[in-house]
Amino acid sequence: MIKKIFAMIGAIALLSACETASQKVVSGTAATSSSSGSGSTSGSSSSSVDKKQSLFAESKQSAAEKLIAVGDRVLFDYDSAALDSSAKILLDAQSRFLRVNSDLNFIIEGHCDERGTREYNLALGEQRATAVRDYLVIQGIDPDRIKVISYGKERPAVVGSNNMAWSKNRRAVTVIE
Repeated sequence: MIKKIFAMIGAIALLSACETASQKVVSGTAATSSSSGSGSTSGSSSSSVDKKQSLFAESKQSAAEKLIAVGDRVLFDYDSAALDSSAKILLDAQSRFLRVNSDLNFIIEGHCDERGTREYNLALGEQRATAVRDYLVIQGIDPDRIKVISYGKERPAVVGSNNMAWSKNRRAVTVIE
């Protein structure tokens, strides 16, 4: 049963990584082509700067894509900030990735579903993000690399008022700064 859940989480992460990657590459390509085709006389110096910035963005982007492929989000039960066994398996993989990429700083975002007051969900979102942070610190990640933020119910991943939408919105997401 756990293998099936882990396989489903991996498949979802892989699909979301593919979708996110295509959007980022397209926007990065558009920015590079529009700036290099400006036709100004100082185009060579600005072009080299644009290329350096583009390469830097691509290296950050590829790290973000790799994190998404490893798994960037942990789901929670209703009214809970407890990490279950599948969340711990995902965070173990995430901590291995973050140890290898020790130059990256990141933010853990806590989210909730739409039920409950704004204040309650902000507090619960912070508890979820803190639970993920604490687990990663126990796994050897430097706490100075981690920021925690709660969005409560303000940024749903899935819009809807049903169990499927609620289950996807109760999450903590790791995002590279």
